[in-house]
Amino acid sequence: MELTTLFMCLLYTVGNIVEAIPTKKNTQAAASRQTTKWQKQYNQYIEATIKTRNSGCTSDNIVYRQEWGSLSQQSRIEYTNAVQCLQQKPAISSLSDIPGAQSLFDDFSGTHIIQAPHVHFSGLFFHFHRYFIWLYETALQKECGYKGTQPYWDWTLSWQDPRKSPVFDGSPTSLGSNGKPTPHGPTNLTAFGINLEIAPATGGGCVYSGPFKNYTVTLGPVAFAPIDGDNGLDYNPRCLSRDISLVWSNQTKPTDVTSLISSCADLGCFDTVLEAIDGVHAGGHFTIGGIDADAYASAGDPAFYLHHAQVDRVWTIWQNLNARNRTRQVYGTSTAFNVPPSPNVTLDTNIDFGILAPQQPVSNLMSSIDGPFCYMYI
Repeated sequence: MELTTLFMCLLYTVGNIVEAIPTKKNTQAAASRQTTKWQKQYNQYIEATIKTRNSGCTSDNIVYRQEWGSLSQQSRIEYTNAVQCLQQKPAISSLSDIPGAQSLFDDFSGTHIIQAPHVHFSGLFFHFHRYFIWLYETALQKECGYKGTQPYWDWTLSWQDPRKSPVFDGSPTSLGSNGKPTPHGPTNLTAFGINLEIAPATGGGCVYSGPFKNYTVTLGPVAFAPIDGDNGLDYNPRCLSRDISLVWSNQTKPTDVTSLISSCADLGCFDTVLEAIDGVHAGGHFTIGGIDADAYASAGDPAFYLHHAQVDRVWTIWQNLNARNRTRQVYGTSTAFNVPPSPNVTLDTNIDFGILAPQQPVSNLMSSIDGPFCYMYI
């Protein structure tokens, strides 16, 4: 059932978009309040909508994804324990699928490497990552007994210095620290025909504290040297590195998010702005640095999943500001920048998830409370 039942509930919300467009007098605090306002309106809309639906998602069984910093310390530890459990589970992929995979966690990273040319800068970006994150959340729950939901990292709360964020402060309740400060040169990225030099930032070495200080990354890199064999799928053990950048985090300010949500009326515009090199998606990845700067192998860093849950959250809020017109929108093709040329994406286009799950049509992945999903963000 489409999210159209209570379209009239959105009239007030849509009317408020105009006042959210940044002006010279806007402050970051005002933008943050506006984002919170949209979040509340989104919550009210979703809660009202699920009461009218006949599908499996109801107000009784819907689950709530929360920002990392709003979780209790115990909840954060339970999440990272589950991630570490996934990193110890045997890989389900074969040597012909992902030859370097050592764990089920690696199966997710390898699948992202394989599908990257189809699900970035294409009409499949949002839908692939929505289901990919949900599959990961489900694996944490079913394989490792995790009782919570997938948290997200709200970049707008820590853009001034992400090192101080509870996500990266290096405490036992974090996702691990920045990389150890290590003198190093720029990182030269090459992916999807893009060549980009990333300046050295505040870290560069191995994560030195927190739950993942001893974690071994096994796949990639693909987008920068030294490139791993078999297109990033060979066994290439090394430490988890990060290089938190205060330059790239400047792209994840509250005003960046409010401008994105306000400026685009269709999915093509929204995706193009969000995925642009100067957009919030790249801003989040390059803020973290290290393997997370690799568009292919970034899922090898556990922080990837919090970052992409935030991407999904921003998309979900944008969708539900005009659910009748935005929920089932498609655009573009199924290859990055349409290279090589591929058919236009439709609701019937199947998305490949490799060994993780059967293919899914785009129509199943349009809404966080339709298809296989039943979640919302708070």
